[in-house]
Amino acid sequence: MTTKTTTIGILGAGQLARMLALSGIPLGLRFVTLDPAPDACASVVSTHIVGDYGDREKLERFAGMVDVVTYEFENVPAESVSYLSERLPVYPSPKALAISRDRFTEKSLFVELGIPTPKFLAVGSLDGLKLAVSEIGLPAVLKTRTLGYDGKGQSVIKSDGDVDSAWALAGGAPCILEAFVPFAREISVVAVRGRDGEARFYPIGENTHSGGILRHTICRLGDPMQSVAEGLASRLLEHFDYVGVLALELFDVDGDLMANEMAPRVHNTGHWSIEGALASQFENHVRAVAGLPLGGTEAVCHSAMVNFIGAMPAAAEVLRVDGAHLHDYGKAARAGRKLGHATVCGEGEEAVTVGLGRLLRLL
Repeated sequence: MTTKTTTIGILGAGQLARMLALSGIPLGLRFVTLDPAPDACASVVSTHIVGDYGDREKLERFAGMVDVVTYEFENVPAESVSYLSERLPVYPSPKALAISRDRFTEKSLFVELGIPTPKFLAVGSLDGLKLAVSEIGLPAVLKTRTLGYDGKGQSVIKSDGDVDSAWALAGGAPCILEAFVPFAREISVVAVRGRDGEARFYPIGENTHSGGILRHTICRLGDPMQSVAEGLASRLLEHFDYVGVLALELFDVDGDLMANEMAPRVHNTGHWSIEGALASQFENHVRAVAGLPLGGTEAVCHSAMVNFIGAMPAAAEVLRVDGAHLHDYGKAARAGRKLGHATVCGEGEEAVTVGLGRLLRLL
């Protein structure tokens, strides 16, 4: 008896799509990607269609080659996702994508679901920003409502003298102003939910950012905030009748958690799971999307992950670190660009701390 091979279409063909395909090919899954870049790094592990996300002819071709659609980032045009969803299943749902694309609607949903989040207000003009500052207070963070990632589209307002320049930096785009949170640490929880409603959660990641870009994540086994974080993420999974991987970024403020943002996709803070968990976030995402049983999210070791941004260290230097696993995305070097990552695994926290320190010295 033979079974039909499931082909998953991915909007976007960057490193996340690449790792999704690499995790799914051993399961007998096949992948088609759509991306404007002819040299996108997932093109080597998929049938790659070069085209704009809004190109109806390319979207029609894409839809005709796949059984189900997912995406690797939030900035896919909503019209394109809607067009595809009328023809075949799209996971996670277009509703989750639409909410996450706009920081105001995202924060408003957090409030609706009782998920704590920093105080925020919508801002549409310089006068509106000044009024919001007077209500929220300083310091505060001004963020564009859409098209923000890796620290783009946001600035910290520390004094009244920063207001005009912050608004100018936003370029007149619709924004939100958020109260600045004096957090003790930034954490994230990565969850996965199957088509049958089963949900599983990975151990919390403790994250370090610089310039708005994730620099490294440490997997925290037995973290006291694990159950609380899972509870908050569960509200989102249930609200959307979610299918696939979802990440929720949180601030730990004196033992209380406040939501920063959600990502309806595989997430940089879950990269450690490739070597560090029974089934990686990438494998579990394609399992969920394809309607397969979920894999285990339990950690198999202590682990940490380091991003390589702007330049890749020599492979030999990374691999000299005990327990290190290198992932080179095959992308051209560019300032601020994520080019690869390395995970370091060990039997205990001390070994991982030592390995993490060695990797950080290569940056």
